[in-house]
Amino acid sequence: MLRAVSRSSQCAARAASTAPAGSQKGPNIVLVDSVRTPFVTSGTLFKDMMAVDLQKEALRGLIRKTGVDYKLIDHVICGTVIQECKTSNIAREAALLAGFPDKIPCHTVTLACISSNVAMTEAMGMLSTGYANAVIAGGTELLSDVPIRYNRKARKAMLGIQKAKTPMAKLQIGAEIVKNLLSPELPAVAEFTSGETMGHSGDRLAATFGVSRREQDEFAIRSHTLAEAAARGGKMSDIVPVFVDGKKPVTVKADNGIRVSTLEKLSTLKPAFVKPHGTVTAANASFLTDGASAALIMTEEYALANGFKPKAYLRGYQYVAQDPKDQLLLSPAYVIPKIIEKSGLKLSDIDVFEIHEAFAGQVLANLNALDSDHFCKTFMGRSGKFGRLDMEKINRWGGSLSIGHPFGATGVRLATHAAGRLKEEKGRYAVIAACAAGGHGVGMLIEAYGK
Repeated sequence: MLRAVSRSSQCAARAASTAPAGSQKGPNIVLVDSVRTPFVTSGTLFKDMMAVDLQKEALRGLIRKTGVDYKLIDHVICGTVIQECKTSNIAREAALLAGFPDKIPCHTVTLACISSNVAMTEAMGMLSTGYANAVIAGGTELLSDVPIRYNRKARKAMLGIQKAKTPMAKLQIGAEIVKNLLSPELPAVAEFTSGETMGHSGDRLAATFGVSRREQDEFAIRSHTLAEAAARGGKMSDIVPVFVDGKKPVTVKADNGIRVSTLEKLSTLKPAFVKPHGTVTAANASFLTDGASAALIMTEEYALANGFKPKAYLRGYQYVAQDPKDQLLLSPAYVIPKIIEKSGLKLSDIDVFEIHEAFAGQVLANLNALDSDHFCKTFMGRSGKFGRLDMEKINRWGGSLSIGHPFGATGVRLATHAAGRLKEEKGRYAVIAACAAGGHGVGMLIEAYGK
């Protein structure tokens, strides 16, 4: 339960909420609090659950942690990528399972790895227009179980058998079904437009920007080492336990993908995508993950009036898109300058960066791109390079390589860690950046509350 905020502290918070030049329009929007389930390796602890179960647990956990009354909540938005057809509007189904009143509207969004960012920014839009005062935004993914369907010939035959009028016609259609039963269609792992997997793109990106295998392995070790230290230091306070029923009931309380290794061990792994000379391996790429997240977002005035002390201001966001083949994973390089400059800030003003780690090589390539005169001039239309981001400001609690990456849930996790790090490191501004399928990306600017 959050403590009530005194009138004097409300005044102090308002006085300290000066927004960056040119960025603030409408009400101050705040992240009140957020939670996530443990992020676990797919095929392990959550393998017999559904994505809707995980989203339900995140929503319940958020209600318990904040103590927010249901009557204050105007809308629920959740992101997901691999949809289970039984729960196509997973936000609604999860909210109902979590005990939310059926009068609260809910809808589901999807934009690959930044789906819960979309949920958050849609919430910000609802708040800024006055449609809502309080919105829950979250996301979920369960890659332990994905929909596998019959191929198109079998599907057409199944639909056609209902119209067959004679036994012979039904028999012929039945034969067509049987003939195609053993050729299922799996969920796509390649980009539809390019036919290339993200791993192949990551390998080419690393090569293009001169990121070595050793650098990638070192960055992966860094991610796991920092995540382990953060977990031991009690910094993963956003995690809510999940009880898993079954033959051996267990309460899952922590992420299970964090594994600190050595450079020697990582160097023995073979390339996962471009063989035999690629540099992306299972160890320096994010792993398939199950998990969910949820965040309570309000206008500052509404939060304070109802006794909540926010974690951070959500100051702005920016989406980008570019070539989905050669620049599939370069969105952080495009979006970081845009979100910083449109907010009237400079690179030196940013104290915290939370950058989604799809691959170690992807993060390092983006950092090299931002520090490249050629790239910034040729592709971004700048007069010169944007500058080198300070590695000491990036992902100090680990990232997707170590914590895990449930596609629909990661965006809220990035915001949570950004807000937490601002408080711990006594910084003022944080930038979130993430790439996504289709050549998309997002950037968000977060400001520490009360600074």
